[in-house]
Amino acid sequence: MEKELFNNIREQFCLSDSRIKEGKMMSSEAITYDGKVFAFFSRKQKMVFKLGKDFDPDKAGKDIAVFNPFTNRPPLNGWFEIPFTEKELWTTMTENALQKLKAEI
Repeated sequence: MEKELFNNIREQFCLSDSRIKEGKMMSSEAITYDGKVFAFFSRKQKMVFKLGKDFDPDKAGKDIAVFNPFTNRPPLNGWFEIPFTEKELWTTMTENALQKLKAEI
């Protein structure tokens, strides 16, 4: 179910703009804009979004966490993971991550 929802979101975004394509991030399925990843589906069955260092997860949802795939290194700055229990946020956060990336380039 989680992967299916991710695939639907990715397909929807890819169809909306020719610059949005499928990609990879750390061997995981991702969504890219001009070759830069802004969202992906983690091995923990969560969606991960590049929302920036200024993003406040406490204001956005109940279960949003800083993404840390490493055991002995700090988390990835500006990346946040959202579990399937907060799936209603996935599309909105994908759009937010895309807009953040567009503003940077």
